Amino acid sequence: MNRSLTLGLDLAERFARIALGHVGREYPHKPDHVLTDETDMRSPRALHPIFFGSFDWHSCVHTHWLLARLVRRFPALAAAGQIRALFDAQFTPAKVAAECAYLQASSTRGFERPYGWAWLLMLQGELLRHESAEGRAWAARLAPLAAAFVARFEAFLPLATYPIRSGAHANTAFALLLARDYAAAAGDGTLAEHCAQQARRWYGEDRGCQAWEPSLDEFLSPALTEAALMAEVLGPEAFGAWFEAFLPEAAEGRPATLFAPATVSDRTDGKIAHLDGLNLARAWCWRRIVAALPGGHPLHRRAASSIEAHLASALGQVAGDYMGEHWLASFALLALDPRSG
Repeated sequence: MNRSLTLGLDLAERFARIALGHVGREYPHKPDHVLTDETDMRSPRALHPIFFGSFDWHSCVHTHWLLARLVRRFPALAAAGQIRALFDAQFTPAKVAAECAYLQASSTRGFERPYGWAWLLMLQGELLRHESAEGRAWAARLAPLAAAFVARFEAFLPLATYPIRSGAHANTAFALLLARDYAAAAGDGTLAEHCAQQARRWYGEDRGCQAWEPSLDEFLSPALTEAALMAEVLGPEAFGAWFEAFLPEAAEGRPATLFAPATVSDRTDGKIAHLDGLNLARAWCWRRIVAALPGGHPLHRRAASSIEAHLASALGQVAGDYMGEHWLASFALLALDPRSG
Protein backbone atom coordinates (compact mmCIF):
# COMPACT_ATOMS: atom_id res chain seq x y z
CA MET A 1 0.00 0.00 0.00
CA ASN A 2 1.08 3.58 -0.66
CA ARG A 3 3.17 4.75 2.33
CA SER A 4 1.15 7.95 2.50
CA LEU A 5 -1.82 5.77 3.41
CA THR A 6 -0.13 4.08 6.37
CA LEU A 7 0.27 5.19 9.97
CA GLY A 8 3.71 6.45 10.92
CA LEU A 9 5.11 9.00 13.32
CA ASP A 10 4.59 11.95 10.96
CA LEU A 11 0.90 11.19 10.48
CA ALA A 12 0.49 10.46 14.18
CA GLU A 13 1.96 13.90 14.93
CA ARG A 14 -0.52 15.48 12.53
CA PHE A 15 -3.48 13.70 14.12
CA ALA A 16 -2.30 14.71 17.60
CA ARG A 17 -2.02 18.37 16.60
CA ILE A 18 -5.50 18.33 15.10
CA ALA A 19 -6.98 16.68 18.19
CA LEU A 20 -5.25 18.98 20.66
CA GLY A 21 -6.55 21.91 18.66
CA HIS A 22 -10.18 21.12 19.46
CA VAL A 23 -10.37 18.78 22.45
CA GLY A 24 -10.57 21.80 24.77
CA ARG A 25 -12.58 24.02 22.42
CA GLU A 26 -15.95 24.53 24.08
CA TYR A 27 -17.80 26.32 21.27
CA PRO A 28 -19.44 25.75 18.88
CA HIS A 29 -21.15 22.92 20.71
CA LYS A 30 -24.04 20.57 19.93
CA PRO A 31 -25.38 19.15 23.22
CA ASP A 32 -27.30 15.94 23.75
CA HIS A 33 -29.14 17.40 26.70
CA VAL A 34 -32.78 17.41 27.84
CA LEU A 35 -34.02 20.58 29.55
CA THR A 36 -36.43 19.70 32.34
CA ASP A 37 -36.50 23.23 33.80
CA GLU A 38 -34.51 26.47 33.73
CA THR A 39 -31.81 25.09 36.04
CA ASP A 40 -30.75 22.71 33.28
CA MET A 41 -29.56 25.62 31.11
CA ARG A 42 -25.83 25.27 31.71
CA SER A 43 -22.70 25.57 29.60
CA PRO A 44 -21.05 22.49 28.06
CA ARG A 45 -18.17 22.75 30.54
CA ALA A 46 -20.58 22.95 33.49
CA LEU A 47 -22.49 19.91 32.25
CA HIS A 48 -19.42 17.87 31.35
CA PRO A 49 -16.18 18.98 32.97
CA ILE A 50 -14.14 16.39 31.05
CA PHE A 51 -15.87 16.02 27.70
CA PHE A 52 -17.01 19.55 26.82
CA GLY A 53 -14.87 20.13 23.71
CA SER A 54 -14.77 18.88 20.12
CA PHE A 55 -18.28 20.10 19.20
CA ASP A 56 -20.16 17.33 21.05
CA TRP A 57 -19.73 14.90 23.94
CA HIS A 58 -19.06 11.76 21.91
CA SER A 59 -16.53 13.46 19.63
CA CYS A 60 -14.68 14.74 22.69
CA VAL A 61 -14.64 11.21 24.10
CA HIS A 62 -13.19 9.66 20.97
CA THR A 63 -10.72 12.51 20.62
CA HIS A 64 -9.40 11.50 24.04
CA TRP A 65 -9.28 7.91 22.74
CA LEU A 66 -7.26 9.03 19.72
CA LEU A 67 -4.77 10.84 21.94
CA ALA A 68 -4.51 7.88 24.29
CA ARG A 69 -3.91 5.49 21.39
CA LEU A 70 -1.28 7.75 19.81
CA VAL A 71 0.70 8.30 22.99
CA ARG A 72 0.76 4.53 23.60
CA ARG A 73 1.64 3.58 20.04
CA PHE A 74 4.18 6.38 19.52
CA PRO A 75 6.07 7.11 22.76
CA ALA A 76 8.36 9.54 20.86
CA LEU A 77 5.41 11.70 19.83
CA ALA A 78 6.36 15.38 20.14
CA ALA A 79 2.94 16.08 21.66
CA ALA A 80 3.23 13.31 24.27
CA GLY A 81 3.92 15.72 27.12
CA GLN A 82 0.95 17.87 26.20
CA ILE A 83 -1.29 14.80 26.02
CA ARG A 84 -0.14 13.57 29.42
CA ALA A 85 -0.73 16.99 30.95
CA LEU A 86 -4.24 17.07 29.45
CA PHE A 87 -5.09 13.65 30.87
CA ASP A 88 -3.69 14.53 34.29
CA ALA A 89 -5.84 17.67 34.33
CA GLN A 90 -9.01 16.06 33.01
CA PHE A 91 -9.06 12.57 34.48
CA THR A 92 -9.44 13.61 38.10
CA PRO A 93 -11.75 12.00 40.68
CA ALA A 94 -13.81 15.18 40.98
CA LYS A 95 -14.37 15.57 37.24
CA VAL A 96 -15.16 11.89 36.78
CA ALA A 97 -17.65 12.11 39.64
CA ALA A 98 -19.34 15.06 37.94
CA GLU A 99 -19.62 13.13 34.65
CA CYS A 100 -21.11 10.20 36.60
CA ALA A 101 -23.52 12.49 38.46
CA TYR A 102 -24.88 13.78 35.16
CA LEU A 103 -26.06 10.25 34.38
CA GLN A 104 -28.17 10.04 37.53
CA ALA A 105 -30.97 12.24 36.20
CA SER A 106 -33.90 10.32 34.72
CA SER A 107 -33.77 12.60 31.67
CA THR A 108 -30.38 11.14 30.70
CA ARG A 109 -31.53 7.57 30.15
CA GLY A 110 -31.04 7.90 26.38
CA PHE A 111 -28.00 10.17 26.61
CA GLU A 112 -25.52 9.20 23.87
CA ARG A 113 -27.08 5.75 23.46
CA PRO A 114 -25.37 3.67 22.14
CA TYR A 115 -22.61 5.54 20.25
CA GLY A 116 -21.25 7.65 23.08
CA TRP A 117 -21.54 4.72 25.49
CA ALA A 118 -19.40 2.59 23.19
CA TRP A 119 -16.77 5.27 22.64
CA LEU A 120 -16.41 5.88 26.38
CA LEU A 121 -15.74 2.16 26.83
CA MET A 122 -13.34 2.23 23.88
CA LEU A 123 -11.43 5.03 25.60
CA GLN A 124 -11.27 3.09 28.86
CA GLY A 125 -10.15 -0.03 27.00
CA GLU A 126 -7.31 1.96 25.46
CA LEU A 127 -6.24 3.34 28.84
CA LEU A 128 -6.25 -0.19 30.27
CA ARG A 129 -3.75 -1.21 27.59
CA HIS A 130 -1.24 1.38 28.76
CA GLU A 131 1.60 -0.24 30.66
CA SER A 132 2.89 2.92 32.34
CA ALA A 133 2.06 3.95 35.90
CA GLU A 134 0.38 7.10 34.61
CA GLY A 135 -1.74 5.08 32.17
CA ARG A 136 -2.88 2.79 34.96
CA ALA A 137 -3.72 5.84 37.06
CA TRP A 138 -5.82 7.40 34.27
CA ALA A 139 -7.70 4.13 33.82
CA ALA A 140 -8.30 3.81 37.56
CA ARG A 141 -9.72 7.33 37.73
CA LEU A 142 -12.02 6.84 34.73
CA ALA A 143 -13.18 3.41 35.92
CA PRO A 144 -16.38 4.62 37.68
CA LEU A 145 -17.61 6.27 34.49
CA ALA A 146 -16.80 3.17 32.45
CA ALA A 147 -18.66 1.04 35.00
CA ALA A 148 -21.70 3.27 34.63
CA PHE A 149 -21.78 2.68 30.88
CA VAL A 150 -21.19 -1.05 31.24
CA ALA A 151 -24.25 -1.08 33.50
CA ARG A 152 -26.20 0.84 30.87
CA PHE A 153 -25.27 -1.68 28.19
CA GLU A 154 -26.24 -4.58 30.44
CA ALA A 155 -29.61 -3.00 31.18
CA PHE A 156 -30.29 -1.95 27.60
CA LEU A 157 -29.39 -5.08 25.63
CA PRO A 158 -32.21 -7.27 27.02
CA LEU A 159 -34.70 -4.53 26.06
CA ALA A 160 -33.33 -4.12 22.52
CA THR A 161 -35.67 -6.41 20.62
CA TYR A 162 -34.44 -5.14 17.27
CA PRO A 163 -31.11 -3.85 15.98
CA ILE A 164 -30.65 -0.36 14.56
CA ARG A 165 -29.16 -0.61 11.10
CA SER A 166 -28.63 3.06 10.33
CA GLY A 167 -25.32 4.44 9.14
CA ALA A 168 -25.09 7.00 11.92
CA HIS A 169 -24.85 7.20 15.71
CA ALA A 170 -27.64 4.76 16.55
CA ASN A 171 -26.01 1.81 14.75
CA THR A 172 -26.01 -1.10 17.18
CA ALA A 173 -23.38 -3.22 15.40
CA PHE A 174 -20.79 -0.46 15.79
CA ALA A 175 -21.64 -0.10 19.47
CA LEU A 176 -21.20 -3.82 20.09
CA LEU A 177 -17.84 -3.85 18.29
CA LEU A 178 -16.48 -1.09 20.51
CA ALA A 179 -17.99 -2.54 23.66
CA ARG A 180 -16.30 -5.86 22.96
CA ASP A 181 -12.99 -4.08 22.44
CA TYR A 182 -13.33 -2.69 25.95
CA ALA A 183 -14.41 -6.07 27.32
CA ALA A 184 -11.25 -7.68 25.92
CA ALA A 185 -9.02 -5.10 27.61
CA ALA A 186 -10.95 -5.21 30.88
CA GLY A 187 -11.29 -8.99 31.01
CA ASP A 188 -15.06 -8.55 31.21
CA GLY A 189 -16.21 -11.89 29.85
CA THR A 190 -19.82 -11.24 30.84
CA LEU A 191 -20.14 -8.11 28.72
CA ALA A 192 -18.27 -9.75 25.83
CA GLU A 193 -20.63 -12.71 25.85
CA HIS A 194 -23.76 -10.59 26.15
CA CYS A 195 -22.61 -8.59 23.12
CA ALA A 196 -21.88 -11.79 21.19
CA GLN A 197 -25.25 -13.28 22.04
CA GLN A 198 -27.01 -10.10 20.94
CA ALA A 199 -25.03 -9.99 17.70
CA ARG A 200 -25.98 -13.56 16.86
CA ARG A 201 -29.61 -12.89 17.72
CA TRP A 202 -29.84 -9.67 15.73
CA TYR A 203 -27.73 -10.57 12.71
CA GLY A 204 -27.12 -14.32 12.67
CA GLU A 205 -29.81 -15.11 10.10
CA ASP A 206 -29.18 -12.15 7.78
CA ARG A 207 -28.87 -13.18 4.15
CA GLY A 208 -28.50 -11.49 0.78
CA CYS A 209 -27.67 -7.98 2.00
CA GLN A 210 -28.73 -5.40 -0.60
CA ALA A 211 -26.38 -2.71 0.78
CA TRP A 212 -28.55 0.22 -0.23
CA GLU A 213 -25.98 2.74 0.84
CA PRO A 214 -24.71 5.32 1.26
CA SER A 215 -27.39 7.65 2.50
CA LEU A 216 -26.47 11.34 2.42
CA ASP A 217 -25.45 11.65 6.08
CA GLU A 218 -23.95 8.23 6.88
CA PHE A 219 -20.54 7.82 8.47
CA LEU A 220 -20.88 4.07 9.00
CA SER A 221 -21.59 1.33 6.50
CA PRO A 222 -24.59 -0.63 7.82
CA ALA A 223 -23.56 -3.68 5.78
CA LEU A 224 -19.83 -3.71 6.48
CA THR A 225 -20.14 -2.76 10.14
CA GLU A 226 -22.46 -5.70 10.68
CA ALA A 227 -20.04 -8.00 8.87
CA ALA A 228 -17.10 -6.70 10.91
CA LEU A 229 -19.03 -7.44 14.09
CA MET A 230 -19.86 -10.96 12.99
CA ALA A 231 -16.20 -11.51 12.08
CA GLU A 232 -15.46 -10.63 15.70
CA VAL A 233 -18.06 -12.87 17.36
CA LEU A 234 -18.02 -15.95 15.08
CA GLY A 235 -15.12 -18.32 14.64
CA PRO A 236 -13.36 -18.27 11.25
CA GLU A 237 -15.28 -21.20 9.79
CA ALA A 238 -18.68 -19.97 10.99
CA PHE A 239 -17.93 -16.43 9.84
CA GLY A 240 -16.88 -17.61 6.38
CA ALA A 241 -20.21 -19.42 5.93
CA TRP A 242 -22.18 -16.48 7.34
CA PHE A 243 -20.37 -13.97 5.10
CA GLU A 244 -20.93 -16.03 1.94
CA ALA A 245 -24.66 -15.96 2.66
CA PHE A 246 -24.71 -12.30 3.73
CA LEU A 247 -22.77 -10.89 0.75
CA PRO A 248 -22.71 -13.80 -1.71
CA GLU A 249 -21.29 -11.76 -4.61
CA ALA A 250 -18.68 -9.76 -2.70
CA ALA A 251 -15.77 -11.58 -4.34
CA GLU A 252 -17.11 -10.35 -7.70
CA GLY A 253 -17.32 -6.78 -6.41
CA ARG A 254 -21.04 -6.66 -5.80
CA PRO A 255 -22.83 -4.72 -4.45
CA ALA A 256 -20.53 -2.25 -6.20
CA THR A 257 -21.40 0.57 -3.81
CA LEU A 258 -19.46 -1.15 -1.01
CA PHE A 259 -16.22 -0.98 -2.99
CA ALA A 260 -16.38 2.61 -4.30
CA PRO A 261 -15.74 5.66 -2.07
CA ALA A 262 -18.71 7.92 -1.45
CA THR A 263 -18.71 11.37 -3.02
CA VAL A 264 -18.69 14.32 -0.60
CA SER A 265 -20.32 17.34 -2.20
CA ASP A 266 -20.01 19.93 0.61
CA ARG A 267 -17.62 19.56 3.53
CA THR A 268 -18.99 22.66 5.27
CA ASP A 269 -22.29 20.80 5.78
CA GLY A 270 -21.90 18.73 8.93
CA LYS A 271 -24.18 15.93 7.73
CA ILE A 272 -22.77 15.64 4.22
CA ALA A 273 -19.26 15.72 5.72
CA HIS A 274 -20.19 12.46 7.44
CA LEU A 275 -19.42 10.73 4.15
CA ASP A 276 -15.68 11.26 4.62
CA GLY A 277 -16.10 9.28 7.82
CA LEU A 278 -17.97 6.60 5.92
CA ASN A 279 -15.02 6.16 3.59
CA LEU A 280 -12.68 5.75 6.56
CA ALA A 281 -15.10 3.43 8.38
CA ARG A 282 -15.38 1.20 5.31
CA ALA A 283 -11.60 0.84 5.16
CA TRP A 284 -11.63 -0.13 8.84
CA CYS A 285 -14.39 -2.69 8.28
CA TRP A 286 -12.86 -4.24 5.16
CA ARG A 287 -9.61 -4.77 7.02
CA ARG A 288 -11.37 -6.55 9.86
CA ILE A 289 -13.49 -8.62 7.49
CA VAL A 290 -10.67 -9.91 5.28
CA ALA A 291 -8.54 -10.65 8.35
CA ALA A 292 -11.22 -13.17 9.35
CA LEU A 293 -11.33 -14.86 5.93
CA PRO A 294 -8.84 -17.50 4.69
CA GLY A 295 -5.66 -16.14 3.11
CA GLY A 296 -6.57 -17.43 -0.33
CA HIS A 297 -10.08 -16.01 -0.34
CA PRO A 298 -10.82 -14.24 -3.65
CA LEU A 299 -12.08 -11.17 -1.80
CA HIS A 300 -8.64 -10.23 -0.47
CA ARG A 301 -7.29 -8.51 -3.58
CA ARG A 302 -10.52 -6.67 -4.33
CA ALA A 303 -10.87 -5.53 -0.72
CA ALA A 304 -7.25 -4.32 -0.65
CA SER A 305 -7.89 -2.14 -3.69
CA SER A 306 -11.09 -0.80 -2.12
CA ILE A 307 -9.33 -0.02 1.17
CA GLU A 308 -6.67 1.98 -0.64
CA ALA A 309 -9.28 3.89 -2.65
CA HIS A 310 -11.34 4.73 0.43
CA LEU A 311 -8.29 5.89 2.39
CA ALA A 312 -7.03 7.99 -0.50
CA SER A 313 -10.39 9.71 -0.80
CA ALA A 314 -10.64 10.70 2.88
CA LEU A 315 -7.27 10.97 4.61
CA GLY A 316 -6.66 14.40 3.11
CA GLN A 317 -9.93 15.66 4.59
CA VAL A 318 -9.28 15.15 8.30
CA ALA A 319 -8.54 18.87 8.74
CA GLY A 320 -10.02 21.92 7.12
CA ASP A 321 -13.62 22.66 7.94
CA TYR A 322 -14.55 22.17 11.61
CA MET A 323 -17.56 20.06 10.67
CA GLY A 324 -15.15 17.28 9.79
CA GLU A 325 -12.07 18.32 11.71
CA HIS A 326 -13.65 17.81 15.14
CA TRP A 327 -13.96 14.05 14.61
CA LEU A 328 -12.51 12.64 11.39
CA ALA A 329 -8.99 11.97 12.69
CA SER A 330 -10.44 9.40 15.09
CA PHE A 331 -11.96 7.46 12.22
CA ALA A 332 -8.75 7.81 10.25
CA LEU A 333 -6.90 6.21 13.15
CA LEU A 334 -9.42 3.36 13.28
CA ALA A 335 -8.88 2.77 9.56
CA LEU A 336 -5.09 2.86 9.75
CA ASP A 337 -4.69 1.03 13.07
CA PRO A 338 -7.70 -1.29 13.13
CA ARG A 339 -6.72 -3.49 16.08
CA SER A 340 -6.31 -2.21 19.62
CA GLY A 341 -3.87 -4.85 20.81
